[in-house]
Amino acid sequence: MKPAMLRGWRRQCPCCGQGPMFSGYLKVRDHCPVCLEELHHHRADDGPAYLTILIVGHIMAPTMLWAFFEYEPDPLVVATIFSVGCVALSLYLLPRLKGLVVGIQWAKRMHGFGPERALNTD
Repeated sequence: MKPAMLRGWRRQCPCCGQGPMFSGYLKVRDHCPVCLEELHHHRADDGPAYLTILIVGHIMAPTMLWAFFEYEPDPLVVATIFSVGCVALSLYLLPRLKGLVVGIQWAKRMHGFGPERALNTD
C-alpha cells in the first residue's frame, strides 16, 4: 500500500507510477495513459478536503497564535498573512491528498478497482 500512497501523493498513477493521475487540478483521469489502468472507480469525495482542513488547521492555528503573542503585530497583518498562508497550503495539499486517497483505494482494491480489471482481462 505504501508505494501506491506515495505515487498518489506525487499525483502519478498508483499502478505504474509513470502516468499522470489528474487531467486537471482535481479531475482524475478515467485511465492511466501509460499502463491503461482504469482510475474512474475512485470515490475520493470529501475525504481529501477534510484531511486538508485538518492538516492546515493544525499547522496554521498554533503558528498564528504563537506569532500573534510573540511579535504582537497588528491583527489585520496577522489575518492577512495567515489567510494567504492557509489558502496557499490548502491549494498545495488538496491534489496531493486526493492522489493519496485514490492510491489507498487502488491498493486496497476498493470500489471496483481490482475484480473488474481481472474479469476484463480474461
